[in-house]
Amino acid sequence: MLEISNLVCRYGKVEAIKGMSLSIEKGQLVALIGANGAGKSTTLRSISGVLASASGRIVFEGEDITRCSARDILARGIAHCPEGRRVFPDMTVEENLDMGAYLRSDTDAMEADKERIFAQFPRLAERRRQVAGTMSGGEQQMLAIGRAIMSKPKLVMFDEPSLGLAPNIVEQVFEIIDGIRASGTTVLMVEQNAYSALEMCDYAYLMEAGSIVLSGKGSDLIDNDHVRQAYLGG
Repeated sequence: MLEISNLVCRYGKVEAIKGMSLSIEKGQLVALIGANGAGKSTTLRSISGVLASASGRIVFEGEDITRCSARDILARGIAHCPEGRRVFPDMTVEENLDMGAYLRSDTDAMEADKERIFAQFPRLAERRRQVAGTMSGGEQQMLAIGRAIMSKPKLVMFDEPSLGLAPNIVEQVFEIIDGIRASGTTVLMVEQNAYSALEMCDYAYLMEAGSIVLSGKGSDLIDNDHVRQAYLGG
């Protein structure tokens, strides 16, 4: 479904991604793990068109999207749930969900999808007219996930979905992401909780200093000595 080849991304003169390559099959949940500053978020930003790459290719469903705008990439079916949730704080829960569907014109289907999200996230249903900026971190994360789903993506990317959340909320968020994969949507997830990410993913990539240094099934990376010592606490 997605193929990245020799991708290079820079912030000014700093090379944040150094010729990385990865691929994702349709229906997979793929984890991208690594330390802070490894280039994981930059990878997602380049895929979604928020950050232009210096060189390399990004191919989605057989089409080169390397130079496409963020709007075009969203329209093709790639949604990005960013780090820090980034909800619209002065809009209500319902208005935030509507923003997730702003490229859609199938009004009846949009309303049906929104009601499905409210059924999946009862807390959001209770707060549908509440201003998003007044909600807890966990509630905002659920809203950010719901907003991404409202675009009806073929591939949805999550950047640190558990960051700053209480353990019981983290468990709920991971269950929701696993359910999204089970529904047939492909998932690419950057996650600080390496053990949980590797435990639930189909395939994983370890990124260090802007490069992919290891890849394989999640279970294989859990058993890898380097991964265990550097990212799983021994």
